[in-house]
Amino acid sequence: MNVLLPNLIESLRDELKQYGEMLARLDHQQHLVMRRQTDDLNRSVMDINSQAEVIAATRCERERQQSRLARRLELTETAGFGEIIPLLPADYRPLVQALVQENNELLIRVRQRARQNHLLLSHAVEHMQRLINAIFPGAGPTTYNGTGQVPGTGMPQHSLYEAVG
Repeated sequence: MNVLLPNLIESLRDELKQYGEMLARLDHQQHLVMRRQTDDLNRSVMDINSQAEVIAATRCERERQQSRLARRLELTETAGFGEIIPLLPADYRPLVQALVQENNELLIRVRQRARQNHLLLSHAVEHMQRLINAIFPGAGPTTYNGTGQVPGTGMPQHSLYEAVG
């Protein structure tokens, strides 16, 4: 256990770091949306997607370390921290418990911020759709299809210049 426990602790710290990175990226995206800096928004989405992949890999590594330690403690591979922590040496329990709690709290904050950003972006798309409909009244209604998406509406076949003149 002398190598497995430090490996798990390092994995928990890395996971915490990656959640913090994601929260920073989501905050940045929210800043861009609120300031209507749409030029940088696409890059922000790509950064968030990239960070999501890093988090997935980090989580897999932490789960692997957790499973290895659980087996060493003669628990099932799928043992949760509620089963693992009481079996750890007393001086490590508070550290592992704190890291697990911080990871859980940060994950909740990341999910909340992601939902907020999703709502902000959805509202921006709805406003843009209303603008398009105001400019081109026959462009079609803003209804959702079976997949929950607003279907794209075709632009008029004539140019704006012809429509005005």
